[in-house]
Amino acid sequence: MPPQSKRLRIIINGAIFAAITAILAQVEIPLPLVPISGQTLAVGLTATILGSRQGAIAMVCYAALGAAGLPVFAGFSGGAQVLVGPTGGYIFGFIAAAYVTGLVLEKTRFTVSWAMVANTIGMVITLLFGMLQLKFVMDLTWTQALAGGVYPFLVVGVIKAFLASWIGIVVRRRLIQARLLPERNKEAA
Repeated sequence: MPPQSKRLRIIINGAIFAAITAILAQVEIPLPLVPISGQTLAVGLTATILGSRQGAIAMVCYAALGAAGLPVFAGFSGGAQVLVGPTGGYIFGFIAAAYVTGLVLEKTRFTVSWAMVANTIGMVITLLFGMLQLKFVMDLTWTQALAGGVYPFLVVGVIKAFLASWIGIVVRRRLIQARLLPERNKEAA
C-alpha cells in the first residue's frame, strides 16, 4: 500500500474514533464532582481496535477538537478551559491510556482476555491522571480526590473494560477480515 494511502487510513481511523468518543461522551450519569460517561468505553474500544499509535492519535484528535471549542466533551462541553479544569486530567489520561492499552495488546495478543488486562491498565491510567488534576485544581485532600475521582468509577470502569475488550476484539477481527484494518498495527510508522 502506498505511504499516502497508509497516512490517509490513519487520519480516517483517528477521525472516526474521535467522533465515536464524542458521541459516547454524551452518555453520562451525573455525580457530584465528575460524571460517569461513555468516554472511557470509547477509549478502550479505540485502543483495542486500532492499537497504540492510532489509538493515541485518535485521542489526541478528540482532545484537540474539544480544546478548539467543539462541544465533544461530556455534557456537550468544549474549550481549553475544560482541559485545565477539574476533569481535564481524565481527557489527558485518555491519550496515555489508549497508547498503553494498545501497546499491551501489541506486545501480547489481541484476545479478549489480554484486552481485559490492557483495558484495566488503561482504566487505572485514566483514573490516575484524572484524580491528580482534580486534586490540584480543586485543592482537595488525597482522600477527597480518591473519593470523588476514583472510587465511584471502579465498578463501572471494570464493566466498561470488559465491554471494550469483548466488543473491540470482535470488531477488530471483522475489520481485519474485511481488509479494512491490517493484521498488525506496525504500518502506522
